[in-house]
Amino acid sequence: MREHESWDRPEEIDMARRNQNEAAPGKLDRTWHLARNPLEIDVAELEYALMRSFEAFGRWQAECLASVIDFAASGPENALLHIIRMNDRPKSIRDLAYMANREDIPNIQYSLRKLIKGGMVERSGSGRSGVTYEVTELGRDVTDRYTEVRAALLIDAVQHVPELAQRLEDAARTLELMTGIYAQAARSAATHRRRPGQFASLPSTKEPKPDSDE
Repeated sequence: MREHESWDRPEEIDMARRNQNEAAPGKLDRTWHLARNPLEIDVAELEYALMRSFEAFGRWQAECLASVIDFAASGPENALLHIIRMNDRPKSIRDLAYMANREDIPNIQYSLRKLIKGGMVERSGSGRSGVTYEVTELGRDVTDRYTEVRAALLIDAVQHVPELAQRLEDAARTLELMTGIYAQAARSAATHRRRPGQFASLPSTKEPKPDSDE
């Protein structure tokens, strides 16, 4: 197992870079301001892989949905449609936010209005008894056809990559673990957030005035 160390000073980062280059001539230098040591490099590489995967996932969702219905939906809206369909039970906005690990309720409400207008989701109930959402017959047909396209393209591609299917469970567990770590770190950051005006001051960008000749 690789030993992770912590370097804080710029000279230590420079020394780490020199040691890395000397140990493996021609090897790519992966250090930068968020990746100063081996552990930080690993976390940064994971974060960038997550961001790229998220964007690719969103494009896939949009194209897959467009192949079964003429309806423009973002990745989160597409995911919301399938979460509403999940287990074929009505769900409240609180349910949807909790299942998707989201806090942006106004955006969820906007997406729900869009899906309702598109005829794929219907709303039932009232404020006191609780408003819930479920898919319509059109929504059920769309999600069924989406499933078929997904199986023919995405799942088939996964099956043709050796040993990838066996690694998906470990990948999912790792992502769930990192989700919890990010959530705890976010709570800590929010707990210790400073009041406005108490942040470290940024260096002035004003150019110095030229000395006047006397």
